[in-house]
Amino acid sequence: MYVDSHCHLTFPGLAQQFDAVRAAMAEARVDRALCICTTMEEFPAVHALAQAHDNLWASVGVHPDNEDVREPDVDELVALAARPRVVAIGETGLDYYRLEGRTVEQMEWQRERFRVHIRAARASGKPLIIHTRSASEDTLRLLREEQGGEAGGVFHCFTETREVARAALELGFHISFSGILTFRNAEELREVAREVPLDRCLIETDSPYLAPVPYRGKTNTPAYVPYVAKQLAELKGLAPEEIGEITSRNFERLFGVPPRDAAGAAA
Repeated sequence: MYVDSHCHLTFPGLAQQFDAVRAAMAEARVDRALCICTTMEEFPAVHALAQAHDNLWASVGVHPDNEDVREPDVDELVALAARPRVVAIGETGLDYYRLEGRTVEQMEWQRERFRVHIRAARASGKPLIIHTRSASEDTLRLLREEQGGEAGGVFHCFTETREVARAALELGFHISFSGILTFRNAEELREVAREVPLDRCLIETDSPYLAPVPYRGKTNTPAYVPYVAKQLAELKGLAPEEIGEITSRNFERLFGVPPRDAAGAAA
Protein backbone atom coordinates (compact mmCIF):
# COMPACT_ATOMS: atom_id res chain seq x y z
CA MET A 1 0.00 0.00 0.00
CA TYR A 2 2.64 2.57 1.08
CA VAL A 3 6.33 2.91 0.18
CA ASP A 4 8.89 4.76 2.28
CA SER A 5 11.19 6.12 -0.42
CA HIS A 6 13.94 7.25 1.99
CA CYS A 7 14.92 5.82 5.36
CA HIS A 8 18.09 4.98 7.31
CA LEU A 9 17.49 1.56 8.85
CA THR A 10 21.15 1.06 9.72
CA PHE A 11 21.25 4.18 11.91
CA PRO A 12 21.20 4.05 15.73
CA GLY A 13 17.62 3.99 16.99
CA LEU A 14 16.43 1.68 14.23
CA ALA A 15 19.19 -0.88 13.65
CA GLN A 16 18.93 -2.23 17.20
CA GLN A 17 15.18 -2.83 16.86
CA PHE A 18 15.04 -3.89 13.24
CA ASP A 19 12.59 -6.78 13.76
CA ALA A 20 10.16 -4.47 15.58
CA VAL A 21 10.52 -1.88 12.83
CA ARG A 22 9.66 -4.47 10.20
CA ALA A 23 6.65 -5.65 12.18
CA ALA A 24 5.38 -2.10 12.59
CA MET A 25 5.79 -1.50 8.86
CA ALA A 26 3.63 -4.52 8.08
CA GLU A 27 0.95 -3.43 10.52
CA ALA A 28 0.88 0.06 8.97
CA ARG A 29 0.67 -1.41 5.43
CA VAL A 30 4.08 -0.02 4.49
CA ASP A 31 5.16 -2.83 2.23
CA ARG A 32 8.45 -1.48 0.84
CA ALA A 33 11.27 0.90 1.69
CA LEU A 34 14.47 2.26 0.18
CA CYS A 35 17.43 2.10 2.59
CA ILE A 36 19.75 5.04 2.02
CA CYS A 37 23.55 4.91 2.10
CA THR A 38 25.42 7.95 3.47
CA THR A 39 29.05 6.73 3.46
CA MET A 40 31.03 4.09 1.63
CA GLU A 41 31.86 2.60 5.00
CA GLU A 42 28.13 2.14 5.63
CA PHE A 43 27.31 0.62 2.24
CA PRO A 44 27.94 -3.06 3.14
CA ALA A 45 25.40 -2.90 5.97
CA VAL A 46 22.82 -1.06 3.86
CA HIS A 47 23.25 -3.48 0.98
CA ALA A 48 23.06 -6.50 3.29
CA LEU A 49 19.64 -5.38 4.53
CA ALA A 50 18.35 -5.05 0.99
CA GLN A 51 19.68 -8.46 0.02
CA ALA A 52 18.16 -10.12 3.08
CA HIS A 53 14.62 -8.75 2.67
CA ASP A 54 12.52 -8.81 -0.49
CA ASN A 55 10.76 -5.53 0.35
CA LEU A 56 13.90 -3.44 0.87
CA TRP A 57 16.22 -1.79 -1.64
CA ALA A 58 19.49 0.13 -1.29
CA SER A 59 21.30 3.17 -2.62
CA VAL A 60 25.03 3.88 -2.75
CA GLY A 61 26.67 7.24 -2.12
CA VAL A 62 28.19 9.75 0.30
CA HIS A 63 26.06 12.39 2.04
CA PRO A 64 27.32 15.96 1.55
CA ASP A 65 27.66 16.55 5.29
CA ASN A 66 30.06 13.66 5.86
CA GLU A 67 33.73 14.60 6.18
CA ASP A 68 36.76 12.43 6.87
CA VAL A 69 35.18 9.50 5.04
CA ARG A 70 36.32 7.56 2.01
CA GLU A 71 35.65 9.31 -1.29
CA PRO A 72 34.50 7.03 -4.11
CA ASP A 73 35.31 7.69 -7.72
CA VAL A 74 32.88 7.29 -10.60
CA ASP A 75 34.00 3.76 -11.42
CA GLU A 76 33.46 2.50 -7.86
CA LEU A 77 29.99 4.01 -7.64
CA VAL A 78 29.03 2.53 -11.00
CA ALA A 79 30.29 -0.90 -9.96
CA LEU A 80 28.40 -0.87 -6.66
CA ALA A 81 25.26 0.49 -8.32
CA ALA A 82 25.27 -2.60 -10.54
CA ARG A 83 24.91 -4.93 -7.56
CA PRO A 84 21.53 -6.62 -6.98
CA ARG A 85 18.90 -4.47 -5.24
CA VAL A 86 20.91 -1.24 -5.55
CA VAL A 87 18.55 1.14 -7.33
CA ALA A 88 19.96 4.66 -6.87
CA ILE A 89 23.03 6.87 -6.43
CA GLY A 90 23.05 8.93 -3.25
CA GLU A 91 22.16 10.45 -1.08
CA THR A 92 24.22 13.19 -2.60
CA GLY A 93 24.04 16.93 -3.13
CA LEU A 94 25.08 20.07 -1.30
CA ASP A 95 24.58 21.36 2.22
CA TYR A 96 25.76 24.83 3.24
CA TYR A 97 23.66 24.97 6.42
CA ARG A 98 26.57 24.29 8.79
CA LEU A 99 29.62 25.96 7.30
CA GLU A 100 31.38 26.03 10.71
CA GLY A 101 33.27 29.23 9.93
CA ARG A 102 34.01 28.35 6.32
CA THR A 103 32.86 30.24 3.27
CA VAL A 104 30.74 28.78 0.48
CA GLU A 105 33.80 29.04 -1.75
CA GLN A 106 35.65 26.73 0.64
CA MET A 107 33.04 24.00 0.11
CA GLU A 108 34.44 23.05 -3.28
CA TRP A 109 35.13 19.54 -1.93
CA GLN A 110 31.36 19.11 -1.57
CA ARG A 111 30.73 20.33 -5.09
CA GLU A 112 33.35 17.99 -6.52
CA ARG A 113 31.83 15.05 -4.61
CA PHE A 114 28.43 15.95 -6.03
CA ARG A 115 29.83 16.07 -9.57
CA VAL A 116 31.28 12.58 -9.13
CA HIS A 117 27.88 11.25 -8.06
CA ILE A 118 26.07 12.90 -10.96
CA ARG A 119 28.55 11.42 -13.42
CA ALA A 120 28.14 8.00 -11.81
CA ALA A 121 24.36 8.22 -12.07
CA ARG A 122 24.57 9.04 -15.75
CA ALA A 123 27.07 6.24 -16.38
CA SER A 124 25.09 3.64 -14.41
CA GLY A 125 21.62 4.65 -15.56
CA LYS A 126 20.52 4.85 -11.92
CA PRO A 127 18.59 7.87 -10.56
CA LEU A 128 20.02 10.39 -8.12
CA ILE A 129 18.80 10.96 -4.57
CA ILE A 130 19.40 14.66 -3.97
CA HIS A 131 19.95 16.35 -0.62
CA THR A 132 20.04 20.15 -0.73
CA ARG A 133 20.02 22.53 2.20
CA SER A 134 20.83 26.24 2.01
CA ALA A 135 22.44 25.42 -1.34
CA SER A 136 19.66 25.18 -3.90
CA GLU A 137 21.22 27.58 -6.41
CA ASP A 138 24.47 25.61 -6.62
CA THR A 139 22.61 22.29 -6.52
CA LEU A 140 20.59 23.22 -9.58
CA ARG A 141 23.60 24.76 -11.32
CA LEU A 142 25.69 21.62 -10.96
CA LEU A 143 22.84 19.41 -12.10
CA ARG A 144 22.53 21.52 -15.22
CA GLU A 145 26.29 21.66 -15.85
CA GLU A 146 26.65 17.88 -15.45
CA GLN A 147 23.42 17.02 -17.33
CA GLY A 148 21.99 15.42 -14.21
CA GLY A 149 18.55 15.48 -15.75
CA GLU A 150 19.64 12.59 -17.95
CA ALA A 151 19.81 10.41 -14.85
CA GLY A 152 16.76 11.90 -13.16
CA GLY A 153 15.95 11.13 -9.57
CA VAL A 154 14.36 12.80 -6.59
CA PHE A 155 14.86 15.86 -4.40
CA HIS A 156 14.32 14.11 -1.09
CA CYS A 157 12.83 15.61 2.09
CA PHE A 158 11.90 18.71 0.11
CA THR A 159 11.84 21.99 2.07
CA GLU A 160 12.67 24.49 -0.66
CA THR A 161 10.58 27.14 -2.45
CA ARG A 162 8.13 26.91 -5.31
CA GLU A 163 10.83 28.20 -7.63
CA VAL A 164 13.25 25.44 -6.67
CA ALA A 165 10.50 22.83 -7.03
CA ARG A 166 9.65 24.10 -10.48
CA ALA A 167 13.31 24.04 -11.52
CA ALA A 168 13.71 20.48 -10.22
CA LEU A 169 10.59 19.39 -12.09
CA GLU A 170 11.84 21.03 -15.28
CA LEU A 171 15.03 18.98 -14.97
CA GLY A 172 12.91 15.83 -14.76
CA PHE A 173 13.19 15.16 -11.03
CA HIS A 174 10.59 13.92 -8.59
CA ILE A 175 9.84 15.69 -5.29
CA SER A 176 9.63 13.70 -2.05
CA PHE A 177 7.80 14.95 1.03
CA SER A 178 8.61 13.90 4.59
CA GLY A 179 7.00 14.35 7.99
CA ILE A 180 7.90 18.04 7.79
CA LEU A 181 4.79 18.38 5.63
CA THR A 182 2.69 17.77 8.76
CA PHE A 183 4.42 20.38 10.94
CA ARG A 184 2.32 23.34 12.03
CA ASN A 185 4.86 25.87 10.72
CA ALA A 186 5.15 24.24 7.27
CA GLU A 187 2.35 26.07 5.44
CA GLU A 188 4.70 27.32 2.70
CA LEU A 189 5.82 23.74 2.07
CA ARG A 190 2.21 22.61 1.90
CA GLU A 191 1.62 25.24 -0.77
CA VAL A 192 4.52 23.77 -2.73
CA ALA A 193 3.06 20.28 -2.35
CA ARG A 194 -0.26 21.46 -3.77
CA GLU A 195 1.57 22.46 -6.96
CA VAL A 196 3.71 19.37 -7.54
CA PRO A 197 2.05 17.04 -10.08
CA LEU A 198 0.90 13.77 -8.58
CA ASP A 199 2.99 11.74 -11.00
CA ARG A 200 6.14 13.39 -9.60
CA CYS A 201 5.36 12.96 -5.88
CA LEU A 202 7.02 10.56 -3.49
CA ILE A 203 6.61 10.17 0.27
CA GLU A 204 9.27 9.29 2.83
CA THR A 205 10.17 9.35 6.51
CA ASP A 206 13.93 10.08 6.46
CA SER A 207 13.74 7.98 9.63
CA PRO A 208 14.98 7.94 12.32
CA TYR A 209 14.57 11.72 11.92
CA LEU A 210 11.64 14.09 11.36
CA ALA A 211 8.77 12.05 12.77
CA PRO A 212 5.43 13.42 11.56
CA VAL A 213 2.69 14.79 13.76
CA PRO A 214 1.46 13.23 16.07
CA TYR A 215 4.88 11.65 16.78
CA ARG A 216 7.00 14.75 16.28
CA GLY A 217 10.10 14.68 18.49
CA LYS A 218 10.13 10.88 18.75
CA THR A 219 12.16 8.34 16.81
CA ASN A 220 10.75 8.09 13.32
CA THR A 221 10.20 4.77 11.52
CA PRO A 222 8.92 3.74 8.08
CA ALA A 223 5.64 2.78 9.77
CA TYR A 224 4.86 6.51 10.05
CA VAL A 225 4.93 7.25 6.31
CA PRO A 226 1.10 6.91 6.10
CA TYR A 227 0.88 10.15 8.11
CA VAL A 228 2.77 11.91 5.32
CA ALA A 229 0.41 10.32 2.81
CA LYS A 230 -2.58 11.53 4.83
CA GLN A 231 -1.34 15.13 4.81
CA LEU A 232 -0.55 15.02 1.09
CA ALA A 233 -3.97 13.49 0.44
CA GLU A 234 -5.67 16.40 2.19
CA LEU A 235 -3.75 18.85 0.02
CA LYS A 236 -4.63 16.98 -3.16
CA GLY A 237 -8.26 16.24 -2.30
CA LEU A 238 -7.75 12.48 -2.38
CA ALA A 239 -7.92 9.57 0.03
CA PRO A 240 -4.67 8.53 1.76
CA GLU A 241 -4.94 5.13 0.11
CA GLU A 242 -4.98 6.79 -3.31
CA ILE A 243 -1.82 8.72 -2.44
CA GLY A 244 -0.28 5.44 -1.29
CA GLU A 245 -1.04 3.80 -4.61
CA ILE A 246 0.09 6.77 -6.72
CA THR A 247 3.38 7.25 -4.88
CA SER A 248 4.01 3.50 -4.98
CA ARG A 249 3.66 3.49 -8.77
CA ASN A 250 5.93 6.55 -8.97
CA PHE A 251 8.51 4.75 -6.83
CA GLU A 252 8.40 1.67 -9.05
CA ARG A 253 8.78 3.70 -12.21
CA LEU A 254 11.61 5.91 -10.94
CA PHE A 255 13.72 3.22 -9.31
CA GLY A 256 12.89 0.32 -11.63
CA VAL A 257 11.34 -1.68 -8.78
CA PRO A 258 8.77 -4.35 -9.73
CA PRO A 259 5.18 -3.89 -8.58
CA ARG A 260 3.76 -5.92 -5.75
CA ASP A 261 0.62 -7.99 -5.99
CA ALA A 262 -2.32 -7.80 -3.60
CA ALA A 263 -0.67 -10.31 -1.28
CA GLY A 264 2.35 -8.06 -0.91
CA ALA A 265 4.83 -10.28 -2.73
CA ALA A 266 6.90 -9.08 -5.65
CA ALA A 267 4.92 -9.58 -8.85
